[in-house]
Amino acid sequence: MPAPERVPPGPVTTAPAEPAPAGSVTALLTGGELTVRGRIAEASNAVLHCTVVHQGRTAACVYKPVAGEQPLWDFPDGTLAQREVAAYEVCAALGWELIPPTVLREGPYGPGMVQLWIDQADEEPAGPGGAPEAGESAPGPVPVGHLLALADAERPAPEGWRAIGLAEVPGGGTALLVHADDVRLRRLAVLDAVINNSDRKGGHLLTSADGRLHGIDHGVTFHTEDKLRTLLWGWAGEPLPEEAVTALGRLATALGEDAPLTTRLAALLTPAEVAALRDRVAALLASGTHPVPGGEWPAIPWPPV
Repeated sequence: MPAPERVPPGPVTTAPAEPAPAGSVTALLTGGELTVRGRIAEASNAVLHCTVVHQGRTAACVYKPVAGEQPLWDFPDGTLAQREVAAYEVCAALGWELIPPTVLREGPYGPGMVQLWIDQADEEPAGPGGAPEAGESAPGPVPVGHLLALADAERPAPEGWRAIGLAEVPGGGTALLVHADDVRLRRLAVLDAVINNSDRKGGHLLTSADGRLHGIDHGVTFHTEDKLRTLLWGWAGEPLPEEAVTALGRLATALGEDAPLTTRLAALLTPAEVAALRDRVAALLASGTHPVPGGEWPAIPWPPV
């Protein structure tokens, strides 16, 4: 497998800001021997499937070398791996285990992001409400991905689902794209608003066999301008649940000037990006509601799944 050719400008700090607890998954990802097993071909950047071995423990993981990142016009070159780690740190500070353990370290192709691999469940339920059983005449949501579905465009979103918007379907028709009214997705919607995620697609939602939801691919986050682009608009404008308000308050405290989280983020983001993060948390707490599309940036990523 040829190594990615592009070399990012400037140094990338890969040493952890604080020692990982012995025996933790983070310690395994940070200190283990990384072996590349293959490349995930459909990814736009270099994404390598690896194993990591440390003190008799072995785990599968994903390694995204900085040198394999494609330049983006609106994000500084060579920073996507750092943003992935920052997203994990912020999610952990909220108290939600929605992002798999993620670290920044050296690998076979230079510094990059290493994240625990998530084995998906064999079958993902359609979500609350479910798809119609065979022979049912009433239209129901038809699953198109994890926790996403297409429903009748002429009717309100079915019970247990939240409307995203209209989507064209093969044959020239139109359907209503919906996502499940699921507490796990709602937490993720709050997280995306906090980190200013500009690419929350259906394919970035993974459900493991134990029923836990995991969000992945957080490289295009933390921009100082409003770039929130997501499929999870179903709660737009509605009051935040109490648990989200509590989590946001916890994060606001963790983002104090000399707090450990702020120190870690300072090695991953610019001062302006950290300041914008604080502002977004404060704005969410002040409004007490889920954000609504701003209108200056496409609200839904394409393709959506």
